[in-house]
Amino acid sequence: MTPHARNGLLAMLILTAPLAACAQQAEAPASVAAAPAVAQSVAPQLVTGLPDFTQLVEQVGPGVVNVEARIGTRRSAGTDEEADIPEIFRRMLPPGFQMPGPGPQGPQRRGTSMGSGFIISADGYVLTNHHVVDGADEVKVTLPDRRELTAKVVGSDQQYDVALLKVDAKGLPTVRIGNSTTLKPGQWVVAIGSPLGLDHSVTAGIVSAVGRSASPEQRYVPFIQTDVAINQGNSGGPLLNTRGEVVGINSQIFSVSGGYMGISFAIPIDLAMSAVEQLKATGKVSRAMLGVSMQNIGADEVKAFGLPDANGALVVTVEPTSGAAKAGIVPGDVITAFNGRKIGTREELPPLVGPLGAGSKAVVTVFRDGKARDIDVILSALEESTETAGTPQTLPDQPAAPSGTNALGIQTQPLDAATRKRMGLEGQGGVIVSRVDGAAAREAGLSPGMAILQVGRTKVETPAELDRELARARAGDTVMLLVQHPNYGTRFLAITLDKR
Repeated sequence: MTPHARNGLLAMLILTAPLAACAQQAEAPASVAAAPAVAQSVAPQLVTGLPDFTQLVEQVGPGVVNVEARIGTRRSAGTDEEADIPEIFRRMLPPGFQMPGPGPQGPQRRGTSMGSGFIISADGYVLTNHHVVDGADEVKVTLPDRRELTAKVVGSDQQYDVALLKVDAKGLPTVRIGNSTTLKPGQWVVAIGSPLGLDHSVTAGIVSAVGRSASPEQRYVPFIQTDVAINQGNSGGPLLNTRGEVVGINSQIFSVSGGYMGISFAIPIDLAMSAVEQLKATGKVSRAMLGVSMQNIGADEVKAFGLPDANGALVVTVEPTSGAAKAGIVPGDVITAFNGRKIGTREELPPLVGPLGAGSKAVVTVFRDGKARDIDVILSALEESTETAGTPQTLPDQPAAPSGTNALGIQTQPLDAATRKRMGLEGQGGVIVSRVDGAAAREAGLSPGMAILQVGRTKVETPAELDRELARARAGDTVMLLVQHPNYGTRFLAITLDKR
């Protein structure tokens, strides 16, 4: 191309560029109208890909064992009669009927219990569930290389559902112990065990929740809830994080059929390992107690006690010789923290107290008379027969009756010596309810035969004292009565006075 032609082409390009720009500007209104005024931001990808657990299983699998317990008389969830029910008739049983499955168990015939376990030391210590070996005459541990070894039960604890076994072997493959306190809902976890006798089965899922109270009999265990498939035979096997570390011991399932329902529970490994040291030393586990029974807090309690919110555990009773009593904790106090750890419900306190030794010092934060205060407590040893966390019960109603004359429409009498002794109220105040006419009191569950010990935080010893305290309440107020039922124990009862 000649220089003259090249210059002409350049000039033509220069001249046509503005024209193209003008044309684009002319079309701009239509395109602008079609486009959004503000560009939408794209949410970041929160989950990327799916995990591959093959390396984890290859590494951890050699440390997982089968546990076979040959049993004489032991305890299981079912009776001999239930075990004899043919399968065709079991299908006709009502919802909620549960045959024996993973978890602490009740009377069962002679037979064999199959479970799982894992090796925690190369010299032969194996961890499993208490209910797997409970009542066993002989325990066998089968290693992944098919070696079958006789195991000695070093110690076992029903409350934590943990058992420590020992086999005579050296150089065994072990698992790595992790930290269960860092677990969060949504994290991946893996189980390895022998469900239904299928040894070294691997299942995976996520942590559904932590700090669960899965069983009243195990109030000292803050269970890990998962959706990992767990069935009979998984009991005692490890729950693992994605680093291949044991974070829990698979222990229970929630089921109406006895099979997997997507809700399973594991014992936190931190709790289990604290028990291991005691089992090695003494063959049993000791726990500390604060010495109080408690109930949870609802809207009525918040209103009546002037609480900032519904978090905490409301103290109902205090053991007379306990550390709590000596430190000055009284019924009506709301425990909001223990050693700096916030308490949301009464179920959260026992797992914090239990692992501490008797004689340990603790700081209990309570809400009393409109303000929080820290109380230093020396914990005492728990006696296994001692109930330290009260269970609220539904108290029986009473048929309707004519209206009463006092604020609640109730009549009371002094407690005689025989009634005090029968109800365990020697040396204490209180009055006995003889009649309930008021609708609000009846609906709240107040009934004849119950003792009223306090109105709010104030103790009452005579009917006159009770009436005087009730006279302070106005229509619409919520009154808290500390009551004791002869069959259902002690608790605070909220009664809102009718507005007139």
